[in-house]
Amino acid sequence: MDITAVVALFSDLSRIELTTWVERGWVVPDAEPSGLVFREIDVARVRLIHDLRRGMDVGEDAIPLVLSLLDQVYELRCRLNGVVQVLATQPADVQRAVVDALRLRV
Repeated sequence: MDITAVVALFSDLSRIELTTWVERGWVVPDAEPSGLVFREIDVARVRLIHDLRRGMDVGEDAIPLVLSLLDQVYELRCRLNGVVQVLATQPADVQRAVVDALRLRV
């Protein structure tokens, strides 16, 4: 999806504002010879930033912090999902031992 199509999804988002978000690294679309190409994940991030700015009135200076924290939560979810997948391949006694150890920590 090109920048014009992305801007068209939002009634109050200008091409200049979206370009600024890209320049600041808040959204990182693919750079093609024909221009910027926004993947589905990029459009979702644009939607998130738009909601933060318009719907939640998060200040422009706070957006990098909020995005960083959300990115960290996402990365943690991915890593924990990997741990769960690896644990699922282990024998039942190992799985029980890990679950028991986790219960003791909570």
